[in-house]
Amino acid sequence: MADLKKEVLGDYRETMEYAGRLARSGLTKMTPVIISCAITGGIHGKEANPNLPEKPEEQAAQAYDAYNAGASLVHIHARDPKNWSLMSQNTEDFMKVNTMVRAKCPDIIVNNTCLGGRMVSEQARTISEQLWVSIGARPEVASVDIVATCQKVTVGERKAPLSNPRPAAELPFDYIMTQDDAVRTVQEMEKFGVKPELELFEMGDVRYIYNMAKAGVLKGPYWIQMIFGGTGIYPSPEFMIAAANMLPPESLLSIIGIGACQTAVITQAMLLGHHIRVGLEDNVVYGPGQLATSNAQLVERAVRIARELGRPVATPAQAREIMGLGAPRQYS
Repeated sequence: MADLKKEVLGDYRETMEYAGRLARSGLTKMTPVIISCAITGGIHGKEANPNLPEKPEEQAAQAYDAYNAGASLVHIHARDPKNWSLMSQNTEDFMKVNTMVRAKCPDIIVNNTCLGGRMVSEQARTISEQLWVSIGARPEVASVDIVATCQKVTVGERKAPLSNPRPAAELPFDYIMTQDDAVRTVQEMEKFGVKPELELFEMGDVRYIYNMAKAGVLKGPYWIQMIFGGTGIYPSPEFMIAAANMLPPESLLSIIGIGACQTAVITQAMLLGHHIRVGLEDNVVYGPGQLATSNAQLVERAVRIARELGRPVATPAQAREIMGLGAPRQYS
C-alpha cells in the first residue's frame, strides 16, 4: 500500500502514460477511487427528497449505510435543531454529528463543510465574518469554497407535517472568497489538524491553489473537489480534461456532478483516474422521475460502475494513505 502515497494527478494527465496504463491493464491498476458521500447539504432538505437526512440520528444512520456501501469519506452539513431546514451555525452541532458518525463508522474520513469565505447582504449592506463554524469540531477534512458568486438559489415549498414549513422562494446567495480569506482559512485549519478540501466552481479559480502553494500555505497532496453542473463548470469531457491539466501535479482531484449529470460526470472521472463524490446534497434523484431512496443507493451505483469499469474502490485505509491522513480521529 506504500505506493498509494505516490499516486497523484500527474500520473494520469500525461497522454502516453495514461494510454500505456490503459493498454496494459485497463483501469485495474489505477489508483483505487475514493468515493465521498455528501449526505445532506446546506440548502435543500426533505422538501426536495423526504429521504434526505436532516437530524443527527438520520445523518449518522445514512453515513453508516453509505460507508457499508463503499464510501470512504462522508461530507457533513450539520443542521440547526431549531430549524432543520437550515444549516447550523453552531460548532457543537457539527461535533455531535461527527461523534455519532465515528461511533458507527470507525475508520471513515470525517469531512465537514467550512466555506471559509464571507456572505454579502446587498439589502443590509454588510459583509459577514469569515465562515469557520465547523473547524472547532475538528473534522479530519473540511471544504473551502473557493469562488465568488452572486446568484439566486431556488428552494421548494416545505409543507407540513415537515418541521418549519415555508413557501417556495428564491433566496440570494452572495458569497465571496478573497485570496487572503483562503490563506487565513487554511492556516486556521492547520491549527486544528484539518486537511483542506479545496472546492473549485470555476476553472480560473485554480490560481488560488497555485498562489497558496507558492506561499507554502498548502501541504501536498492537495485534495481538490471540482464541481461540474449546477453553478459549477459546464459538465463536458473537454472541460474536465482541461481543468485537470491546469492543476499542480501533486494534486488529487475529486469530481462532483450536480443533478442529472451526476452519473455521467462521475463515470468520466473514474475513467480518467480521478476520485468522485455522490450524495443527496448534490443530486436528489436516481433517474428520470425517480427520487433516490438514500445516500447509500447513490454510493452503490458508483461502486457498481467502478467495478464494471475495472477500477478498484478505495477502502478507508487506502483513502487515508492516498490523501496523507493519519489514524481515524476520535470524538467525544
